[in-house]
Amino acid sequence: MATRSSLRQILTLGALTAFAPMSTDMYLPGFTALEHDLHTSPDAVQHTLVAFFIGLSIGQVLWGPVSDRYGRKRPLLLGIALYFVASIGCAFAPNVDVLVLWRLLQALGGCAGIVLARSMVRDLYPPLDAARVFSRLTLVLGVAPVLAPMVGAWIVETAGWRALFGLLAAFAVGCALAASALPETLPAAHRTRAAGHPVRSALRTYGALLRDRRYIGYAASGALGQSAMFAYIAGGPFVFMQVFGLTPAQFGWLFGLNALGMIVASQVNHALLARRSSGALLSRALRALALCGAAMVGSALIGRGGFAGVEAALFVALSSLGFSFPNATALALAHQPGRIGSAAAMLGSLQFAAATLSGGLVSLFAARGAMPMAGVFCACAVAALLAHLALVPAEDGGFSSAR
Repeated sequence: MATRSSLRQILTLGALTAFAPMSTDMYLPGFTALEHDLHTSPDAVQHTLVAFFIGLSIGQVLWGPVSDRYGRKRPLLLGIALYFVASIGCAFAPNVDVLVLWRLLQALGGCAGIVLARSMVRDLYPPLDAARVFSRLTLVLGVAPVLAPMVGAWIVETAGWRALFGLLAAFAVGCALAASALPETLPAAHRTRAAGHPVRSALRTYGALLRDRRYIGYAASGALGQSAMFAYIAGGPFVFMQVFGLTPAQFGWLFGLNALGMIVASQVNHALLARRSSGALLSRALRALALCGAAMVGSALIGRGGFAGVEAALFVALSSLGFSFPNATALALAHQPGRIGSAAAMLGSLQFAAATLSGGLVSLFAARGAMPMAGVFCACAVAALLAHLALVPAEDGGFSSAR
């Protein structure tokens, strides 16, 4: 049974993983107000979001090796401090160009929480327990996209878009206080002490990870699965409101229902790990994801009448991510002694790079009906399954408490 101390740790680590959804989903309702206040264009406002995703992809690659060499806690607090300063900078940005720069710095700081939370989970827990903890952390990934836009919309209406960044700065302070109570999870004896320049050492570590077929198999399947979800996030508003005619309120309820499916599935995964191996659960989830992607394409071909098929396939597909994400993450980090931080960093960078690509592809063709979202979703889902089949050894079944 989990102790009160371990529950506090899990809650703190969950909050640290929320830097990305808090900084993006809460921010979306302020786009129109920001555009008017800064006298800029919709495309320029979109650049502030793109800059944030670029920062998330690049920053994790930097924080991983740093944490393997110097420990988790000091880099974590440094990253949160950078996020706090950048959030204040965003709140007082005089124009959109300055805002883009502060958003990039905000992402570079915030991604320390994301990558180091994953590293600390693997430091604190053996592989099976880590998979269970990652299932708990998936709650954040499901709940944040539901609550953050509603909170953001209320703040924009009552206090303006700049107040959003004030709240994010306050969130950073809360995370720093909670993180300061965490133990240092990487003892000095376990830190990398590679000879030579730190940059060359980091490049050697990433090179070794790229040559690790099993790691890349799990990391790629997890990243591509997540990128399918981002295809839905990018194209869902247009597809369901413009193509299928839902009102904004109806779409909000639908968005929440789909997120609930992922939340429930992640907790079912937590329970099933007592009887099933993580590898078997991941394999079945990826197959379900690919099948649902194909079903979504078939339903999208029907046009407006394909709403029920698209939504049913989407709900099951997103629910399968509640199984694939925690198991792929735990399996990717399971056999990386001495480089867990770097492995978690590469995993996160792959996820956000693939997500940015999938979201961009959907945005390019969004006005052409439901097919762009369904097609990109299906392509990502099938690619995730193929990466798993091609790169993960058939005999690697993961781990389970039944063994």
